[in-house]
Amino acid sequence: MALDLGTFLALYGTVFDGDILSLTPGYSIGGPASTGALTGLLSGVGVLRTPSGLSGSHNNYEGDTSSTRGDLYITGNNDLLQMPLFQRYYDALLPDTPAPQQYSALFDFRKSRFDDSINTNPYFFFPQFAGVLVAPAGYAFPPAMMANHSNQYPEGYLDKETFKNFFAVSGEPGKFTYRAGHERIPENWYKRATPYTIPDSKRKRTPLTTPPRFLLQVLEFGRQDPRLLSVGGNTGTTKSFTGLSVSDLTSGVFNAATLTEGNNLQCFIFQTIQAEAPGFVTGLYEDLTKALQPLLENIEGNLRGLGCPQLTGLDQSMYEQFPGYKRSGGGI
Repeated sequence: MALDLGTFLALYGTVFDGDILSLTPGYSIGGPASTGALTGLLSGVGVLRTPSGLSGSHNNYEGDTSSTRGDLYITGNNDLLQMPLFQRYYDALLPDTPAPQQYSALFDFRKSRFDDSINTNPYFFFPQFAGVLVAPAGYAFPPAMMANHSNQYPEGYLDKETFKNFFAVSGEPGKFTYRAGHERIPENWYKRATPYTIPDSKRKRTPLTTPPRFLLQVLEFGRQDPRLLSVGGNTGTTKSFTGLSVSDLTSGVFNAATLTEGNNLQCFIFQTIQAEAPGFVTGLYEDLTKALQPLLENIEGNLRGLGCPQLTGLDQSMYEQFPGYKRSGGGI
């Protein structure tokens, strides 16, 4: 993972679900940190409550339509691998195929998981960050970053044994066994030679910033099924998915028809975070300005030079029609 993507995700998770003010900033990749683990984590001044951790981040980081985890309000947890979903991903992985093409072949699986949430989860909610941006990572990251690399496959190839090792699964199809907490990097595994980045189409590209890049892959699937770039959710019953008007949400600054053009998707999502972050962390930090400064400076750096239209605010009242938004205490 390249520095731009890795730094942004680390800062985002630490601000919203950890403790950015600690002398040792970080966040739990499980639920709320235990009392022992909080020693040091909460040593920062101005943290008003226990951070939620990644497993407690529903709709602000973790979200519905995951590739290998169930929807929180259907399965009751969002951290344990669901074997039927793993089997579907496993079956969708093309053998003897370069990793970028393996990702492209996952589109039908990605679309079916979106349909699953619509059809089974009355609390399904799909916000800008946890939905449009983060949910696709479960499909894009394994071929991009778990694939093994060799002279035969310089772009990488995610063979099924490697896939199983990364997800702590053993055995044969139909008889898989999952050992939670035993995920590992396989033997004789070689990482990608070029960083996996956030795209920035208006900046100079070098050999170290060539595709595949994350948002380009998000857009690849979004162009095939525009719902994957929509903000919305079910309205209290299954099969009631309602997409919001991006134009109404942003007072006309962005619209759904042009999100796939240029840098618009990156501008839309990053500026959404800028607009919604202060309200979302109210009650977590005493000094919101100090807590948000590292993340907002990072976002400003990622947007610099992209020529983004200026978003001045969002009509967050539009989210109130979605029970999943209210049940999770909001979403981004």
